[in-house]
Amino acid sequence: MSEGAPATGPIPVHRRSIALVGLMGVGKSTVGRRLARRLNLPFADGDIEIEAAAAMTVSDIFAELGESEFRAGEARVMKRLLEGPRMVLATGGGAILNPETRALLKERAVTVWMRADLETVAQRVQRRDTRPLLRGRDPLTALQAMAEVRYPVYATADLTVDVAGGAHAQAVEAIHDALQAHFAAHQPEVKA
Repeated sequence: MSEGAPATGPIPVHRRSIALVGLMGVGKSTVGRRLARRLNLPFADGDIEIEAAAAMTVSDIFAELGESEFRAGEARVMKRLLEGPRMVLATGGGAILNPETRALLKERAVTVWMRADLETVAQRVQRRDTRPLLRGRDPLTALQAMAEVRYPVYATADLTVDVAGGAHAQAVEAIHDALQAHFAAHQPEVKA
């Protein structure tokens, strides 16, 4: 391999991005920002990055272009972010359902499923009417349907952290501790 050429093969665990996955409303964005500060890493919110790339809100993308176009744009943005420098990434709730995105997450990130009980999540998402997949639907019923499809995929994450109804600071600590243990298992000399 010539000097300056990118290395091939899997990225060592301690050099991978940290990707937060889970249903909408579990706190991926808020917890992700705080976790990034704690780890001294940059932070990216997948939905904000999609909006910037499309120059439209997520709601407008869904309304004007449809969910399939949103998902295609989401996959392109996830690819760009995951192929970039190490960061904490809050993925959209459905991003991991895309097989290519899922493969990139496995190769380039440590994935953390932020799991919370559906009743807590339903209470959180009712506070704002910005979620296209919930418009005109009972939040708990919609989340239960999503969970049925998505939980088996979320369960493939490297780590599962129950975030329940506690404060975001507690979720940051729980994820940090889980990452420390994960990194120690793969690289004993590395700390998160």
